[in-house]
Amino acid sequence: MGIPFIDLKKQFSLIEEQVRSNMDAVLNHGAYIMGPEITALEERLAEYCGTKHALGCASGTDALTLALMALDIKPGDAVFTTPFTFFATAEAVAVLGAVPVYVDIDPVTFNIDPDKLEKTIEALKGADNGMPLPKVEGLTPKGIITVDIFGQPADYDSIKAIADKHDLFIIEDAAQGFGGEYKGKRACSLGDITCTSFFPAKPLGCYGDGGMCFTDDDDLIERLRSHRVHGQGPDKYDNVRLGINGRLDTLQAAILQAKFDIFPKEVDLRDKVADTYAELLADAEGLTVPSVPEGYRSVWAQYCPLAKDGDHRDRIQAALKEKGVPSPIYYPIPLHLQTAFKDLGYKEGDCPISEDAAKRIFAIPMHPYLEREQQELIADAIKNA
Repeated sequence: MGIPFIDLKKQFSLIEEQVRSNMDAVLNHGAYIMGPEITALEERLAEYCGTKHALGCASGTDALTLALMALDIKPGDAVFTTPFTFFATAEAVAVLGAVPVYVDIDPVTFNIDPDKLEKTIEALKGADNGMPLPKVEGLTPKGIITVDIFGQPADYDSIKAIADKHDLFIIEDAAQGFGGEYKGKRACSLGDITCTSFFPAKPLGCYGDGGMCFTDDDDLIERLRSHRVHGQGPDKYDNVRLGINGRLDTLQAAILQAKFDIFPKEVDLRDKVADTYAELLADAEGLTVPSVPEGYRSVWAQYCPLAKDGDHRDRIQAALKEKGVPSPIYYPIPLHLQTAFKDLGYKEGDCPISEDAAKRIFAIPMHPYLEREQQELIADAIKNA
């Protein structure tokens, strides 16, 4: 029997009684849409993250869409983001008619590179500095979507200074980052609006789709609430703006309540698993293991080493497969090279750090209940490859 990439069965065995009790409470009161568990979860997670407001929604993708709608993104607007992330980050921008402008990543953290961000903004404003831009005329710079990739926050002090200088908003895409920390602040409190996902594989996941937005802004939370339910106004049958049907299910909120009970402990356990990997893989030839800068804390949504090159990665993946160990690739095609964005005119070589990472990166099992013996088997397979 192989080693699971994420062991949700083990987790469920620890919280089964509470999960079933919480679900029974929903079945008994029958408020399946916007029941009391929604508000209770919003308040609890806002307190944990250190924000004034939180808003549950149907998915992490809906969270991004709602955030962009609340910030009045429209066709002709440019939003700067990383190409090294899941498709939804840029998809939400493009679905609203705006244009994602890609900024390459830092080679160590895999997060958006602040220096390249500054230069790309200046290039869009007319500077002749050689930074790649989409082949779209007349774009207006409006905002930045950072991504806390693999559970590690981006460099928010540098990014905020750039955003303030150019009068841009920041959306923190913390779909993988809930539970991480940056210089004493929790992830989900680091942007004008933060979006997270409760997809089952996330560090805090439900048993279906779910998401949440966080903000300290009283006006933005009211806009988010309206956009979440078809642009509803004070009168539920008077829609004052366009919106979506983006509500979080009450049953999923009840499940998340039970899972959040053990979440802080699970974050500590993830740290221990990451430390054990770093120890076991320290002498693996040609391998670069993930690292966390001082003042940061990763929640280790994924544990992604870099192989020496593509051939090395192929050998490692083959060796892991032989031992029953999954090793998916996050992410094999950077967004600027995806078919859906070909009309933007980006080409290979425009984001070389992302492109290089895509050819060498792979993930290995990461969850709070991974045992040292399992990690030793994984490490031995990698080193023997």
